[in-house]
Amino acid sequence: MNFETISVSVDRRGVAALTLRRHAQHNALSGLMIRELTAVAGLLGGDRAVRVVVLTGEGESFCAGGDLNWMKEQIAASREARIAEARRLALMLKALRDLHKPLIARVNGQAYGGGVGLISVCDAAIAVEGARFGLTETRLGLIPATISPYVAARIGPAAFLRFATSARLFDAPTARDIGLIGGVVAPEALDEAIEAEIKPYFATSPEAVAATKALAHALASPIDDTVIEMTLTRLADTWETPEATEGIAAFLEKRKANWVPADTAK
Repeated sequence: MNFETISVSVDRRGVAALTLRRHAQHNALSGLMIRELTAVAGLLGGDRAVRVVVLTGEGESFCAGGDLNWMKEQIAASREARIAEARRLALMLKALRDLHKPLIARVNGQAYGGGVGLISVCDAAIAVEGARFGLTETRLGLIPATISPYVAARIGPAAFLRFATSARLFDAPTARDIGLIGGVVAPEALDEAIEAEIKPYFATSPEAVAATKALAHALASPIDDTVIEMTLTRLADTWETPEATEGIAAFLEKRKANWVPADTAK
């Protein structure tokens, strides 16, 4: 499997290592990475030799959210083009969530925005001490719309409301407390902890695991086309507000947005 922004390798046991490989950009999601992750979800899902998939990031970050150049492209795009690009992200997340294999997040560092979305579609997640997390879209005058069905389902509506509205950053123990991740370990213990997550699956029926994942999703609130289209419409509406224009401009210009009090500490 040859990709530009990700790598995939499968060991003799059927454990697939799916690695985000844009370390210079902190593994931020680009349009190409989104397309490649969608494609690889289909490939891994159809490969009967694959028993478990481990998702991680190259370097010191897991995934820092949306790529800066991708963000700039959205600024210049039409409403229809923004919706189309957001739909690609939504369908990528859904493809990973609906993967018939166990999907484990090896959270090797920071995860913001779309990175939190990626963790939320995994069945289990272990993070290193010192990892930082955040749903930071409201700092830009935007909303975490595309990832919201998955994140809210993972951490619950109360935690989603608190962290998505305030855009506050939080640490790994807090991420564990709200259910985003299942454990926190020292960096040198991460691989051992991931192996402990993988091992039980070798005693399980692959078909029964797939059926149980489908059952769990059926018991939860549906994340279907109606929900996805609703989030895309709300995102498109927010992009067209004056505050989004100001927030994104402030981000690109490395200054505070005009709603931030002048005496607020950085």
